[in-house]
Amino acid sequence: MLISFLCVACIAGGQTVYEVDEGQISINSNAQNEFIRASSPKLKGVIDIDKKQFVFKIDVSTFEGFNSPLQKEHFHENYMETFKFPEIIFTGKVIEDVNLQKNGKYRVRAKGKLTVHGVSTDRIIYTDVLVRGGNIEIFSEFKVALADHDIKIPRVVNDKLATEIFIVVKSILVRKQA
Repeated sequence: MLISFLCVACIAGGQTVYEVDEGQISINSNAQNEFIRASSPKLKGVIDIDKKQFVFKIDVSTFEGFNSPLQKEHFHENYMETFKFPEIIFTGKVIEDVNLQKNGKYRVRAKGKLTVHGVSTDRIIYTDVLVRGGNIEIFSEFKVALADHDIKIPRVVNDKLATEIFIVVKSILVRKQA
């Protein structure tokens, strides 16, 4: 997967490519008996604005901020199985015909494959884009159903983990220098 991530950046010859300078993903599970929150500032990604193609990825092991060390351990070992599935990847294309080199605010649909826990699903994720000062800022909120990615919830913790996880993505992309 990392190879495909790097290939997008490498094939950029002559095209306008932006890469993540600062990026954060937050996850929230609001279940009946427990609220779980974690985040990672290690989002990586590139977007070729001429082709409107993108790849974003996050190393699952970089998530921090759980309520307890045990909660973090369960997240990595029991649910995400980080040792088997170390990355979450979203790759695809911007649907709208917008000029991301022109300052302004845009609401776009990012259509692609979201791979979580080794399972890829087709997704359309609405994203707010702000282009200013030569940078691209993105903000998106969406839900991921655990069942869509074969993440099992043991009965014993059924009331402590939501079946849908709320995701928030914030990122600033800067133009990649040739």
